[in-house]
Amino acid sequence: MRRLIPALLTAASPAAAQEAVRDATTAQMPALTTLYRDLHAHPELAFKENRSAKLMADAARKAGFIVTEGVGGTGVVAVMKNGNGPTLLIRTDMDGLPVVEATGLPYASKARATTDEGLETGVMHACGHDTHMSAWVGTLNNLAQLKGRWSGTLVMIAQPAEEKGLGAKAMLDAGLYSKFPQPDTVIAFHDSASLPAGTIGIRPGFALATVDTVDLKVRGVGGHGAYPSGTRDPVVLGAKIVMALQTLVSRENDPQSPAVVTVGSFRGGSSHNIIGDEVTLLITVRSYEDKTRKLLLDGIARIARGEAIASGIPEDRMPVMSVKEVNTPATFNTDPLTGRVRDLFIARFGAERVRDVPAAMVGEDFSRYYLADKDNVESLLFWVGGVPADKWAAAQAAGGDGLPSLHSPNWAPDAEAVIATATEGMTAAALDILKRG
Repeated sequence: MRRLIPALLTAASPAAAQEAVRDATTAQMPALTTLYRDLHAHPELAFKENRSAKLMADAARKAGFIVTEGVGGTGVVAVMKNGNGPTLLIRTDMDGLPVVEATGLPYASKARATTDEGLETGVMHACGHDTHMSAWVGTLNNLAQLKGRWSGTLVMIAQPAEEKGLGAKAMLDAGLYSKFPQPDTVIAFHDSASLPAGTIGIRPGFALATVDTVDLKVRGVGGHGAYPSGTRDPVVLGAKIVMALQTLVSRENDPQSPAVVTVGSFRGGSSHNIIGDEVTLLITVRSYEDKTRKLLLDGIARIARGEAIASGIPEDRMPVMSVKEVNTPATFNTDPLTGRVRDLFIARFGAERVRDVPAAMVGEDFSRYYLADKDNVESLLFWVGGVPADKWAAAQAAGGDGLPSLHSPNWAPDAEAVIATATEGMTAAALDILKRG
């Protein structure tokens, strides 16, 4: 490794610079693969990522960063100042999911934990945050080694609780933008279960959705199941509301503005022969634009009240709707940053490995780092494909079916391809953002 440093620091041509980053990444891959397998075998739930956070903090200290632990719970902030220039923040997330792993990997997780709801469960990195952390370590090592090629301030953060949509807010509330250098640019990547391993997906503009969690309490007048005429059945009313909600997207929303309203749970009743007093609908609402979000939330409230009135529910028993604090505002990839990095990736990896991808309706709290000061911060989250080549070929032959998704107990990415591609890509993007002169 020491013999490589002079070449890394003195190479001048774009081709030499590409080779320098690639060589530095390749040299790290055995260690990063070992780290990945360790992280994969020892996942931790949201806000309990103590072991993972220590591994991230130790790696950053070893690379020469000034490290602060315990930011927003288990969050880690590592800062390296390297002369005048912009400030770049690079994020990884750390938490696993309450999923029992079924991959059969030799380093599969056997971890058990208790959720905040009191459920004892297996834990798995079913969303690939173990690849994120490994590439984060690879990137900070590369950038520490390549200090002669960039100028500015690098802020590397390891975030808790992305899966709950709470970790970014916790770190910001703990002073991420006041106690540490505030970034001009924030970047991150996410592994993908819908792209072949080593392929990069990128999209300007809206990339991921705003996620709202809605609880709707539908109240009626209970009684004996044999005498429904003497009641106002909340189960029937709830069913009418569920059906009417389908028209929000199909008949009220502009089809050019993506939206989703899904009733994920319908809870009510206690016995075959009792009409209860109430049911509860648990609803997820997804959108990109603020006007669409307002239309959907206002529409849920209006439909619920209208159906209740039509069912003869008294005024003091109208439905009660509560909207929990938005967990994940929409993720927006800004230009010109996104276009510039896309061109950079094409030049580095070749056009065949860089794909324009559609926006998705899943959520990601990375968006909060941009929205905290969107007038002054550029933002980019890109994807790195993780589907192993043999599984990708088999799925394509079967018409695109049969691939496990993220959050599946069977998700087993080609971790080395993800980590190598993400580390090289993130390093190259950082060097471009922080380039001297």
